[in-house]
Amino acid sequence: MQMTNKPFNFTASPSQPQYFLYKFPEDVDSVIIKVVSDTVYPCSVVSVQDIVCPVYDLDHNVEFNGVYQSMTKKAAITVQRKDFPGEQFFVVFVIKPEDYACGGSVPSSIHGNVNRTWNLQRTKNLQVTIVPSIKKSVYIQAMFFSFLSFLSFYLGSLVVAFVHYIRVRKKASAERLSPENGSGIMTSSHPIAASTPEGSSYGAIDESSSSGGRQLSSPEHGLPAGSDTDSSVEEESDFDTMPEIESDKNVIRTKVFLYLSDLSRKDRRIVSKKYKIYFWNIITIAVFYALPVIQLVITYQTVVNVTGNQDICYYNFLCAHPLGVLSAFNNILSNVGHMLLGLLFLLIVLRRNILHRRAMEMKDVYTLDYGIPKHFGLFYAMGIALIMEGVLSACYHVCPNYSNFQFDTSFMYMIAGLCMLKLYQTRHPDINASAYSAYASFAVVICLAVLGVVFGKNDLWFWVIFSLIHVLASLALSTQIYYMGRFKMDLGIFRRAAMVLYTDCIQQCSRPMYMDRMVLLIVGNLVNWSFAIFGLVYRPRDFASYILGIFICNLLLYLAFYIIMKIRSSEKLLPIPLFCIVATAVVWAAALYFFFQTLSSWEETPAESREKNRSCILLGFFDDHDVWHFLSAAALFFSFLVLLTLDDDLDTVRRDKIPVF
Repeated sequence: MQMTNKPFNFTASPSQPQYFLYKFPEDVDSVIIKVVSDTVYPCSVVSVQDIVCPVYDLDHNVEFNGVYQSMTKKAAITVQRKDFPGEQFFVVFVIKPEDYACGGSVPSSIHGNVNRTWNLQRTKNLQVTIVPSIKKSVYIQAMFFSFLSFLSFYLGSLVVAFVHYIRVRKKASAERLSPENGSGIMTSSHPIAASTPEGSSYGAIDESSSSGGRQLSSPEHGLPAGSDTDSSVEEESDFDTMPEIESDKNVIRTKVFLYLSDLSRKDRRIVSKKYKIYFWNIITIAVFYALPVIQLVITYQTVVNVTGNQDICYYNFLCAHPLGVLSAFNNILSNVGHMLLGLLFLLIVLRRNILHRRAMEMKDVYTLDYGIPKHFGLFYAMGIALIMEGVLSACYHVCPNYSNFQFDTSFMYMIAGLCMLKLYQTRHPDINASAYSAYASFAVVICLAVLGVVFGKNDLWFWVIFSLIHVLASLALSTQIYYMGRFKMDLGIFRRAAMVLYTDCIQQCSRPMYMDRMVLLIVGNLVNWSFAIFGLVYRPRDFASYILGIFICNLLLYLAFYIIMKIRSSEKLLPIPLFCIVATAVVWAAALYFFFQTLSSWEETPAESREKNRSCILLGFFDDHDVWHFLSAAALFFSFLVLLTLDDDLDTVRRDKIPVF
């Protein structure tokens, strides 16, 4: 009989399988069977079986009863008392006649060579240790830790909101008592308070503005400032309110020096409604995407529980704590941060939106527009995407394997894409992509990810086609960005781009008209072409992570460019966005450290993957990957706050003084 906490060494072979009896002690409800070996091969199987006769200890029947794992150098099985009414079980060790199941060479029988003399000497030295698993109190502590850690972010947000409220009240009191402003009406020196939106004359452009064109009157002139909820002018066909002045668009958007007033000329209500579509569409996408995913992973977990085959799912078995039907509850619980912080971000955006509307309703005079136009639809969509990333990551970790890894990354593509769109929208509110075209692009990316999972292992033709699509898409998007959307998108775009390149760079060798944009696009294209070449040469098997790397690198490049240009334009970084930038960098660095602590890998066989398994590192409940979940949720939250607060310093700056880059 095997004893608790006492290692036992033995030798097994194909002709001499071994099995031992273990009986639960009085005060132990769950144990972990840890098996180690100094040699990789021969391949073996560890099985936990109920007390029945005969014992299934042969290669062809060891999988008929109980739970089992294939093994090279390491295996671990968690066993609960409730699963064995007799409170005892057999631990069975079987040495397989071939190593193919553990990642070894192809079985000799496939090559027609069955007379292998070395097969007679297939023995393996093993050591088994059965240790008590964690108690229920540890589960409770882990759940409290998970929720309280992220609820502290709510407390911090309340403190910041309260301090901001006190400062605004003091500022308002000072303005009321000021002799220059006795009437209480906001003066032109302080047109709007911090976080205050633009006025209702959204489309108005002063004659002295940088556009140099005629003043355009806003359709909402004379309407109440809070009437942005009116839907009488919100038809989709009205989104572009300047169809009659296409030539004026070409003149304005192709100027050498552009200012925000040039690209914020449309009716604020209609533009805001356009960006709200991002929010409603992502909710629809989330529901239709998540429900089949949940159904599928439940099926996976059911198959694991019914068959006992623990080679289906790639857990970190040395730190996989079951709860109910779930085999690794800790990997699911650690995703709660994405959901809680996503909800908190939605509440922060909602607060800003409410303050925005109140400020507009209280405004008594119409002045020139100030600050970045406030459109919150993309922020709401980002909050939903963060919540869904937590939901789908939890679904993936119900049974992590090669087939469903795309569930863990799909909304990461959308988060990266939405962040880039929001960053671009900040100073290009009139010419950003519509929700329909943006989500259609994300759908194409996810389709490519699925094709990469199916064909991207060794098929060179797939990588050639994908790399070609990647390079052409980069060039087409670069052309659109360089010419501010005025370069017609059709099959002739590459021919026209080549003509412009020949005329301006080869024939005349003139300086680019938009130098800053050109530098960004050259660096961006070099990065994307490098990714394309890397994929074509190395053909990484983890195609989903490869695409995610492309998205993240492009986002970081654009964010770095934006911050550099902001500083170069003598704009300030206020304390809150500066803190968020530093926090983002620090937390992402810590998160990536734990991300690269590989604990399992579905790129290998289940037995080889278990060689990477390691014990828990936090509270005896969470492993390195769980810490990655915690830190990445916080890092994404701080990243979103950077985008939300980065341009708060411009709230009192006229739009015809804010440069576009």
